[in-house]
Amino acid sequence: MNTPGKASLPVIKRLPKYYRYLRTLKNDGITSISSRELAAQMGTTASQVRQDFNCIGDVNGRQGIGYSVENLLSILEHLLFGNGDLLPTILIGCGRLGKAVSRFITTDTNGYKLIAAFDNAPDEVGKEINGIRILHIDELEAFCAEHHPEVAVLCLPRSGAEEISGRLVALGIQGFWNFSHYDLSVSYPDVVVENVHLGDSLMSLGYRLRNQD
Repeated sequence: MNTPGKASLPVIKRLPKYYRYLRTLKNDGITSISSRELAAQMGTTASQVRQDFNCIGDVNGRQGIGYSVENLLSILEHLLFGNGDLLPTILIGCGRLGKAVSRFITTDTNGYKLIAAFDNAPDEVGKEINGIRILHIDELEAFCAEHHPEVAVLCLPRSGAEEISGRLVALGIQGFWNFSHYDLSVSYPDVVVENVHLGDSLMSLGYRLRNQD
């Protein structure tokens, strides 16, 4: 059996969807589910579900009964959220998008803790964003040296993301949640990047609507 660390990126991308659906099952009082039933909800095949579960840990389905919802949730929670420690996170860019993203981070249980926000706009610096005081970007080095954030959320234009990424890596940032219009590519092997392109989803939706059979 593969270890969780050997799971491929496509498998990792499917884990949150499994988690969301299994949480719904648990809330509905359902205690077990078959790979066929899960596949129908995931839009995949029973074989793919079984292959995915072989990558993530000690997942044992019982013939005629299926998988334990509680056991699957326990394994997925450990993989997605670790031991419950929240990852210290900073936000760069406090415009409309930054404010919306900060609300999500601070109100949703997702494994992260927003500890600081930064901007360079005079009308933003000094204000609060979901209980976090907005600091000037010039304070970034001093703050990181003292508080050691691990994740940076980038909600700024392409040029800003391109410019600040190397600076953040030098300050110890290990992961980026990147909302800029730039596929952030950091040439450091230990840094993880998750690029989010809201426009891509809209274009995909438009294609599917305009090209239906």
